[in-house]
Amino acid sequence: KVAIIGRSEIMYETALRLRGAGHEIRAIVTAKEAPEYTRTAADFEALAAQWKVPFVQTPRITEAEAQLRAAGPIDIGISYNYTGIIPGATIALFPFGILNAHGGDLPRYRGNACQAWAILNGEERIGLCVHSMVPDELDSGDILARDYFPLTLATKITAVHAWMARRVPELFEEAVRRLAADPSYVLCTQSKDPADALRCYPRRPDDGRINWRASAVDIVRLVNACNKPYAGAFCSFDGRRLVVWEAEPGPFENFLAVPGQVARISPEGVDVTTGGGLVRLKVVEGDEGPVPPAQLVRSLRARLE
Repeated sequence: KVAIIGRSEIMYETALRLRGAGHEIRAIVTAKEAPEYTRTAADFEALAAQWKVPFVQTPRITEAEAQLRAAGPIDIGISYNYTGIIPGATIALFPFGILNAHGGDLPRYRGNACQAWAILNGEERIGLCVHSMVPDELDSGDILARDYFPLTLATKITAVHAWMARRVPELFEEAVRRLAADPSYVLCTQSKDPADALRCYPRRPDDGRINWRASAVDIVRLVNACNKPYAGAFCSFDGRRLVVWEAEPGPFENFLAVPGQVARISPEGVDVTTGGGLVRLKVVEGDEGPVPPAQLVRSLRARLE
């Protein structure tokens, strides 16, 4: 018997998958969706009505405790992308506690925007963990299921999200199945040493502004980390905002230039000087929608800011 606590299309698909695997959904708690989500609070409400289970929309889980008690007995809570830390009193409502899925290689990459930070940090892979929640702590607790996604310099966060959308429901089902067979099951225990943890803090859309004094590699990582479904890495060109959706390191060249100078225009893209090498812009977006940059940048005297 399961309580669904969370938001996003991934939580929605998890609810469907768990019910399809024979687990009974007894309650649904959600909050207002983020702009990039394709499933809204109204979708969760409709699902609860279809299944005839209690529904609560609130950013504070304590406001749903009465409904969760009334819907009991519930064995376990499943949480993903809820809006805040869940207190111990709520976790204690469920004999098996609450499981959370986290897109970070715990105990490193705890917190927010972990996939973006891993791309920016040049990691070789991104971790995905299902873990037991610990009262009033962030991304702590025993890990019950885990997987990894390899990263290269060409990996966009779009691909990471697509992988997570597929794997999170699968890992939740795996964790619940293992706990049902063995209530003491644990894949591994997280380190308690603070030196092993890396706290990640939220990112905002304006963090996507390109600093042309950074290296070409770091600019490519920024483009990848800010990619869809997010607002994109951006700069200014001719007094207007220019979003960069695809970029790669450009060819080697010794040069003297102010970073942001257009160095080459070709069918392959527009090469721009940086604080370390050239970066080749391949897809940009101005007022016209996504286009090859040569359609907008037409002079070697141009400069991006």
